[in-house]
Amino acid sequence: MSRIEQIREAVERTADCPAKHLESVKVLEGFRDQIMWEGEVEVFALDGHPKAKRAYGWESGDRFVAVLEIPPVNSANTAVRASIAAEWRK
Repeated sequence: MSRIEQIREAVERTADCPAKHLESVKVLEGFRDQIMWEGEVEVFALDGHPKAKRAYGWESGDRFVAVLEIPPVNSANTAVRASIAAEWRK
């Protein structure tokens, strides 16, 4: 199974609906003079989710991350930012 297929499965589990891959986006997210995260984020269209039309997914170490496009998330960058913030709150 390809990387994108694995990420799609993670997105579908999170969204509980089918997802179709749209594009790959390079993201560089920094804070002060440090790179917090750098990599490729996969963008998916969601079919049937009540609130989100898109979702974002990527590989982080040994797991896959999926974030739905629900405000304030409106792009690959803001999805990564939201994920980083959620990790800091743990």
